[in-house]
Amino acid sequence: MIENKHVTYYMNQYEAGEIKVSSYVVLLFNYLKEHILNRDDIYFNTEEHENYIKFTKKNLFPLEPFQKFITAFVFLYYKDGDHPVFEQFFLYKARGAGKNGLISSLCLFFISPLHGIDKYVIPIVANSEKQAKTSFNEIYEAIESSSRSQVLKAIFKARGSDITNKQNGSLVEYETSNPKSKDTRRDGAVIYDEVHEYEDSEIVDVFSSGLGKVRNSREFFITTDGFRRGGFLDDMKERAINVLHGEAPEDPMFPFMATLDSDDEMEDYSCWQKANPMFHEPMNDYAQNLFRKVKSQYIALGNSKPSARIRFMTKRMNRPATDLTTSVATIEEIKATNRPMPDLEQQPAVGGLDYASVRDFASAGLTFKDGEDYIWKTHSFVRREFLQNVNIKAPIDEWEKQGLLTIVDGPVISMDHVVDWFVKMRETYGVDRIVVDMFRLDLVKPALEAAGFDVRYIRNPKAIHSQLSQTVETLFAERKIIFGDNPLMRWMTNNVYVHIKKDGNKEYLKKDEVRRKTDGFQAFIYSLWEANEVFEEAQDFYLDEIVF
Repeated sequence: MIENKHVTYYMNQYEAGEIKVSSYVVLLFNYLKEHILNRDDIYFNTEEHENYIKFTKKNLFPLEPFQKFITAFVFLYYKDGDHPVFEQFFLYKARGAGKNGLISSLCLFFISPLHGIDKYVIPIVANSEKQAKTSFNEIYEAIESSSRSQVLKAIFKARGSDITNKQNGSLVEYETSNPKSKDTRRDGAVIYDEVHEYEDSEIVDVFSSGLGKVRNSREFFITTDGFRRGGFLDDMKERAINVLHGEAPEDPMFPFMATLDSDDEMEDYSCWQKANPMFHEPMNDYAQNLFRKVKSQYIALGNSKPSARIRFMTKRMNRPATDLTTSVATIEEIKATNRPMPDLEQQPAVGGLDYASVRDFASAGLTFKDGEDYIWKTHSFVRREFLQNVNIKAPIDEWEKQGLLTIVDGPVISMDHVVDWFVKMRETYGVDRIVVDMFRLDLVKPALEAAGFDVRYIRNPKAIHSQLSQTVETLFAERKIIFGDNPLMRWMTNNVYVHIKKDGNKEYLKKDEVRRKTDGFQAFIYSLWEANEVFEEAQDFYLDEIVF
């Protein structure tokens, strides 16, 4: 059993009801008790941690209890080998929660003589130079302009591009996310700032490849939530939740996730501390001023557009919100499609096919009904040349390995691939009818009919969007759609933009015409158009066979 007074103090604050924390932080407390604090092969380097706390108070600012709690685990080591237990820190908090300030303090300490590691290089990485320089500039100003300036200048040399320890060669620098020129690094730690802007893991893969050559390497991922779904941040959150549930015992991530637990909590000022632990009582001067600012922004939402409320919820409450006027479903509703598929063997189904973009993507699928649930089993096809020419910003190769799509060669996606897939599905499921649109009907209809399928076509696909929109919204809202564990389909659904025309009718468009594919969703909509008729026919046939 190991103990650290700052860890104990913060956890006791919660247990005594003195502070409120998110359900994720509660999970973190339980995870630490069950998997970390009860071990005897690790230890808190209390001396190093206390040196850091004193160093930060003297040169930058006094740390809050939650910051002392988090940083205690930065200095948690294995007894055998004396290397960090947690090599990655995921700090997910609302805007204004002191993420950059904490990073500034750690960076300055890591390159100080107190850390005791020579040539400990720390790049701060972000999508823009302005963001990458946020913590860098805070350290720079402390050295150049603070009351401790003369003392710090004797140790560090601050330049516009880097801040260097004069004695041991350790330094902090800022980097923009250009991964092509960063493959020979020897970093001690890497800071990834505002990772909600990262489309994928490419930049992280490059910088993390330079770690391990310097002792006690670490990575810090700091961010509020953002408006990009299906990107790197969502993957990090999913991974963090697995850690918190004890499902990844070997994962070296420390996840501190501060967020509201429900949208309703935004109405309760005392719950705001769940997203921003700076608002834990007693609040310091910085937190009091920030709280007043956030409160005034919240009050002003009554006279603002819906987009302002969404931004406030996402950034100030760190809870991503979805504009229901432009998205087909909320994030939670799309995630809720990830449910196990029931046994569908020999069950009636109606096929759907979107074959419009034969030079990039095409998607086929089957819709089933099980009780009140609609189940969509789908497969997509994508041209290799298209992937080579367009940066699709999605893990296509991984999805191919999972069997969710097929990468094909050739100038177009041949109908042979599509027909073969439907024929294979017919061996297991009761599918005879396939619904398509009019585009390339001269190729689609003969090919499918030759294989024995009944082909129905929709003359105006956008017209059925409006007619089905209420049904689709209701099915998502009531969690009656099942995709199974299909990240490709979740990605395609999230890519759908709901355009409301002047007459009030809705149509499903793409958020990005080239990179944000929606073929699987469109094929699903086509199949829904005929689904109830097919299922009613199947039910009537079943009843006719019963002798009453």
